[in-house]
Amino acid sequence: MSETAILTNIDSRGVATLTLNRPELHNAFDDKLIAELTDVLRELEEDSDVRLLLLASSGKSFSAGADLNWMHRMADYSREQNLADAEELAELMRTLNTFSKPTIALVQGAAYGGGVGLVACCDIAIATQRAAFCLSEVKLGLIPAVISPYVVAAIGSRMARRYFLTAESFDATEAHRIGLVHQVVKDDKELAAEAENQISKLLVNSPNAMSAAKNLIADVVGRQVDDVLIAETAGRIADQRSSLEGRAGISAFFEKRRPSWVNEK
Repeated sequence: MSETAILTNIDSRGVATLTLNRPELHNAFDDKLIAELTDVLRELEEDSDVRLLLLASSGKSFSAGADLNWMHRMADYSREQNLADAEELAELMRTLNTFSKPTIALVQGAAYGGGVGLVACCDIAIATQRAAFCLSEVKLGLIPAVISPYVVAAIGSRMARRYFLTAESFDATEAHRIGLVHQVVKDDKELAAEAENQISKLLVNSPNAMSAAKNLIADVVGRQVDDVLIAETAGRIADQRSSLEGRAGISAFFEKRRPSWVNEK
């Protein structure tokens, strides 16, 4: 794998762009790329200058999933080796899914297998009309196991029962209909424009509040609305109201000025 398999750029606004850069291999990933991508995500997580993350790819494909050479090597792995390998991919998906800052997937082309998992792990997903999606694992005698929690959360169990089993490809319009992507745009130019539109919306919001909102969603999904959950959510808003950003945001609102986290440039 070349040293430029992942390109990282952080602009003056704190927008980090991670670009998968193996266009000749349709941005397929192997164990080395998985480890590198996980490490970069962890570094960006700890970088206080980073406000949000864009996940993009170069070339015609977003990600073809597993690299063929990697799959060929895996065929001779023992169960223990396969388990270790799968755990690394699972850790990548968890790291992206739990990234505390807003994440946006920019899907300009085909996303297959694990590539669908990357899309599902992002908070916002935008695709061009040229994008195509496929959960093709069963064609190879495999299952989309480690990505399943995120994909099922995005498209629901009913749609998963179809697309996990048929391994059929579907277009961006269908991906939007079933909830995998939030928006479909015409081409790469419109993709870049819509990315900027979303960035502008996110950068005026409180960084700590957005992180807390992500945690809130993760913690309330699937839970029964009982006294425990009601007390917990009440405590969360009380904590946020009394936080530095909570106080600063309310003061800025009533004083009709921008809060401190908004870049005036």
